[in-house]
Amino acid sequence: MTTVAVVICAYTQLRWGDLQDSVESARRQPEAPEVVVVIDHEPELFARARARWPELLVVENTEDRGLSGARNTGVASTEADVVAFLDDDATADADWLGHMLAALEDPQVVGVGGHATPSWPTTTGSGPYVGELLWIVGCSYTGLPEVAGDVRNVIGASMAFRRESILRAGGFRSGIGRVGNQPLGCEETELCIRIAAIQPGARIRHEPRSNVSHRVSPDRVTMRYLLRRSYYEGISKAVLSRRVGTVDALSSESTYLTRVIPRAVLRELRHVGRGGLGRAGAVVASVVTTIAGYAVGRVLGGVVVAAPAPQPVRQPIGTP
Repeated sequence: MTTVAVVICAYTQLRWGDLQDSVESARRQPEAPEVVVVIDHEPELFARARARWPELLVVENTEDRGLSGARNTGVASTEADVVAFLDDDATADADWLGHMLAALEDPQVVGVGGHATPSWPTTTGSGPYVGELLWIVGCSYTGLPEVAGDVRNVIGASMAFRRESILRAGGFRSGIGRVGNQPLGCEETELCIRIAAIQPGARIRHEPRSNVSHRVSPDRVTMRYLLRRSYYEGISKAVLSRRVGTVDALSSESTYLTRVIPRAVLRELRHVGRGGLGRAGAVVASVVTTIAGYAVGRVLGGVVVAAPAPQPVRQPIGTP
């Protein structure tokens, strides 16, 4: 029988309510997974979480500060066959885990990602975002497959891997991805590419029926955040290109830029009198800012955004 753990990483008490919702949604999954809560270098939050869930495994990040290190700590804290990851501001549907585990019944499938639906603030709504830009707030965006199928990488808010595949690949790399509220990314993309490189025939699966509701905080429904996140995505892609090569790093992005984005701009320009011009402008601004971040990252990446080499995921004592 396949065993499964759900790892939820948290770094700030500002999301305490969201974290509670996330943990409880994981506990309610019919598969009764082990739930591991990893606190990223925040002692007060660690004490608060341990007091709230004495029956769960609540641990501190033992690696470098950041989401990659926290996820590695979660992987090292369990011996489950499958490790699923749920963001601390995401709430899983009742059948979220079941759909991912069904995809993993195929022995060639080593990782699977689900769908993340944005939960917008009631005061702002979706603001400047069109469907094509929902990746900026960590949600599934227009351009992703609408049916189950193989993909290059999963979305970080909702994903699951065979634990042995994570370990073989050396875990999530530190120095790439989000640290605190710094909006970097691509850590799960880099892991998926690395797994595929060392496991010929391994498949990464997209399962849109596996859904989470991903809360978007009001500070992210602004042009300022849209541009800041886009810029750092460019930086992240530059780091990713240095590590895995430009072809692998930008294979999906080339289709997005040449097909998905032009359609979005043309669509919005047909609705100029109904806010379309502003939405089209947001799309163009995001693309331009992302390209600028990528250019800066390529030129200065070795100095400004350099990262240490990946370290193997530490396994618990007694793990084979």
